[in-house]
Order: sequence, then structure tokens, then C-alpha cells
Amino acid sequence: MLTYDFNERGDTPIYEWLYKCMKNDILDGKIKAGEKLPSKRSLARHLKISVITVENAYAQLMVEGYVYGVEKKGYFVRRLEERIAQPKEAPQEISLEVEEKKYRCDLTANSTGVDHFPFSIWAKLMRNVLSEKKTEILMRSPYQGVRQLREAISLHLYHFRGMSVEPSRIIVGAGTEYLYGMLIQLLGRGKIYGVENPGYQKIRKIYEKNDVQCRHIFLDKSGLSLEDLEKSDVQIVHISPAHHFPTGIVMPIKRRQELLRWAMQEEERYIIEDDYDSEFRFTGRPIPTMQSIDRQERVIYINTFSKTISPSMRISYLVLPEHLMERYRRELSFYSCTVPAFEQYTLAEFMKKGYLEQHINRMRNYYRSQRDALIGALEKSSLADKIEIREEDAGLHFLVHFQTECSLEKLKQRVEEQGMRLSWLDEYFHEPLKQPPTTAVFNYSGISGEDISSILTCLQAALA
Repeated sequence: MLTYDFNERGDTPIYEWLYKCMKNDILDGKIKAGEKLPSKRSLARHLKISVITVENAYAQLMVEGYVYGVEKKGYFVRRLEERIAQPKEAPQEISLEVEEKKYRCDLTANSTGVDHFPFSIWAKLMRNVLSEKKTEILMRSPYQGVRQLREAISLHLYHFRGMSVEPSRIIVGAGTEYLYGMLIQLLGRGKIYGVENPGYQKIRKIYEKNDVQCRHIFLDKSGLSLEDLEKSDVQIVHISPAHHFPTGIVMPIKRRQELLRWAMQEEERYIIEDDYDSEFRFTGRPIPTMQSIDRQERVIYINTFSKTISPSMRISYLVLPEHLMERYRRELSFYSCTVPAFEQYTLAEFMKKGYLEQHINRMRNYYRSQRDALIGALEKSSLADKIEIREEDAGLHFLVHFQTECSLEKLKQRVEEQGMRLSWLDEYFHEPLKQPPTTAVFNYSGISGEDISSILTCLQAALA
């Protein structure tokens, strides 16, 4: 008769302990395949437990397929595959996280400090949404995003970018990377996509991982080279005309018109206008978008709130030409919106009540002061005759060209040794340059006033 020690079960229910003991005996071969188990009453009497406890243990074994019942005959053990031997020692826990190196100063990524996010306002709006939108936040969002957010985006684009866009042409998604993938499905994997060279490498990687052909179009002083584009077989080109990353070039109106003319020369040619940080232009009026001067429906506009609010705000949006919006409804509307309704309603209120505009104005002033302080410190330091600052008037980064006989690789090594992290212009080219410039990309949005002295110290030591 089967015998088990119930004193070792701890807080485990009796039926579960009995089930586990019997399962292990079956797996270990102590109870053989085809062997008949004791009846529920006899086992209960032997173990001094209730019949219902044994019944529950047998039921669990049957559900999981360890035993089977035969009417008027009882319970029998099923034949199982041979049990895989367990390792004698528990495996060591392996951490998959890569520990990032700590730097004295890091100018590689844009970020928003916690001191500058309007937490109290955002918390208040979240409470209001929870109170007033109880039903809506639990319902499935429309595939394009909730109407209130799309209306708020439409109004924002009109006031900030001079764009007249119907909410019905806006699609909300969880980050620009997701929307790039949706565009590939909409426009077709058989198309040939063009990206800027140098340019933001993540865009190229996303296109290539989605199995589309990618061409790298060089830039000239006006932005994307029209000559290089016309020599290629590109059908869809992805550009950032308001403020190219990383060169900082602002595309003039003549080049924009030339690109629109290129797009109109053939069917299914489109321009993806990536307007990622257009709100942070510090001199003059905002540059009009290509979408606002497009009369032939060839421009697809894309933007994100991760620059204006916070990198963790994974809410972005597309503005599609009407004929592409019809295609999207017909072919891709089965996709669910990837942004939670709660976040959409909160952001919509944040925009409609004017808090986003206030936040942008406040952050624009803050970033301008950070930029001015950093550039001023560089120009007044002993580095002044060793550096040249370029493209500092728009966006959240500028270029610093180091006038040194030191090779780029040696300069990178020296900067790294001083505990400073920088991105370098050569890293954004598709292929290595024969004579890469000793030019670094300074992303200054994440630094504080205290960081500036560390930056100067690191650079001075590296260039000594």
C-alpha cells in the first residue's frame, strides 16, 4: 500500500501533497505503468485522510494524464516516456543583463530630467480620466487611436506646424519604431526604401529587419542629395528635413520642392517626413513641414511625443494622405491600437488644456539655456582654439569639430579614458569613411549645469 509522510507537507494542502507524491512516484518508476492504484476508500483508510482528499488527488492525476480510470475496475497508471534525468546540481543563475559602464559625463542620448516633468499636472489629469472615463478606458480603442487624442494632435499640428490635418487621417501608435513597421506593411515590402547617409542608424536597421531593400543616399549642403537619389532605384525616401540627425542640416525650400517633384514623377513614390524634434528650434520661426506644401499627396508625416514630453512617452503618430488612409482602413484596420486608452485620454487632456504648449515653451527655454551655457563654457575655455561648433541653432544637439593632428580613433580612446561618452559623426555613415572627420555629436538635453565643468575637464585632458 502507498505510504506518504504528511508531516513534511508544510502549508501545502493535503490533496495537493498526495497528488505530488504520487506523480513523482509515477515519474520515477516506483509505481509502474499499467499498475492498478488502491481504491479511494482503502487508500484514505490507510493514510487516515478523507475519501474526498484522495478523490481530488486522483482527479488531478487524471486531468494531467498520469492515470486513467476504468469503470468498475478502478484507476491505472498510464505508460509515459522515460523521465529525463534531473541535473545533480541546481543550475547557476545566469544574468542576461549587461552592466553598463558608468561615465563622468554622457552626451550620447537625449533625456528629460525628472525635475522638469510636470508630475503634479499629469497626476491630476490621470485622476480625472479615471473618474470621468471609467467605461472608455476599459473598452477597446479604435484602431487609429481615440478620437479625442487625434483631435488634440490635429489642433497641435495646426498651431505649431501650420498643418491642416483632419483627425481621420491620423494614426496613433506606440513609438515611431512600431509605425515604421506599419508603413512597410502599408507601402509594401517589395518597394525600395532610401535613408539618409549619414543618418539615424535605427531607421536603417528597422527597414532591414523587415526584409526590405534599403539604399543609403548621401547628403550635400542642402540635405538629401537629389543627384544621388535620382541615380538610385529608390521609391520611398525617409528624411528629416526640419533638422537632420546628426548633421543638423535644415533643408531649404528649393530642395524640398525638388524632392516633391521627384516623388510626383512616378506612381507609388512617397516621402516619409520624420519631424522628430521640430518643436525645439531656437532661432527664427519654425520651418514649415513638407507635408504642408504637398499638393499631390506624396508626403507621409511622422512625429513623436518622446522628444517633447519624455523618452518613456511611447506615443507617436502618422499623418497619411487620404488615398493611403483609405488603403490603411481596407488592409490594416484589423490591427488594434498599441497605446493604452488610459494614456491616450490623459495625453489628450494634457494637450487640450494647454499644458503641452506650456511644457514645450518651458523646455525650449531650458534647453536653450543649457546649450548657451555649454557653448559659452567651451568658447571661453582653453579649448576655444581647438574646436569648431557647428549647427547649434536647431534641435537638441550640435556638432563639435576638433582641430587636432590626433587620429579619430586615438581621440575616441582618449575621450573614453577620461570617463566621457560621446557619439561621433563617422558612426552614422553606412560604410566607414577613408578619412573620417574628428567631429563629435553633443546631445546636451540630458546634462545639468554641474556637468559642464566635468565636460571641460574631460575634453581638456583628452586634447592635452
